[in-house]
Amino acid sequence: MNRSASILSLLLLAVTAAQAGNTGTEGRKLYKWTDKSGQVHYGDQVPPEYAGEERHVMNTRGVEVDKLDAQKTPEQQAATDAKVKAEAEQRDRDRNLLNTYVSIQEIERLRDQRLSLVAGQIKVTSQFLDTLQTRLDKLQTQSMNFRPYNTKPNAQPMPDQLADDLVRTGNDIRAQQQNLKQKRLEEATLRNTFASDIERFKQLKAIH
Repeated sequence: MNRSASILSLLLLAVTAAQAGNTGTEGRKLYKWTDKSGQVHYGDQVPPEYAGEERHVMNTRGVEVDKLDAQKTPEQQAATDAKVKAEAEQRDRDRNLLNTYVSIQEIERLRDQRLSLVAGQIKVTSQFLDTLQTRLDKLQTQSMNFRPYNTKPNAQPMPDQLADDLVRTGNDIRAQQQNLKQKRLEEATLRNTFASDIERFKQLKAIH
């Protein structure tokens, strides 16, 4: 906005303020807003097309007493809500950290206990997988004596029990492989979570 337009707007505000004082409406509100061309306007009502834009609330002396933020788009509102939620969750985590632990060593002891438990589960699952794989190897060796793996004319069809054992053992191996994958992911998540908690605890306690 050029200088003359600015001066004119201020003069209009002064006139409006004087009129408000003369009519006994000393407490009435005036608004300041900017149009699409960047020109600043003053008045006791905001045009409907600018009702969603940022507005400044002035008293009759021309002093800003409040500011109304521009109406947010759904995307902007979602981002604001997400930020507020994240900040609230961080405050909750900070409060829990301070209420739960008194030292870094205490956090480390719990970390080691949890990791030891998961490591034990990983070891047991790995051992079980080895057992299942050994069983599957034996079953596959046996299956080579029967059709369709044995192509000799006199080869017998595979017994139903052997076929069932092959399918069941293969399914058990896949299930335990998935279980092992989840346990290793849990182990990595635990390490990252405790590392983050320790670092945050240091910040909250100003520990260097």
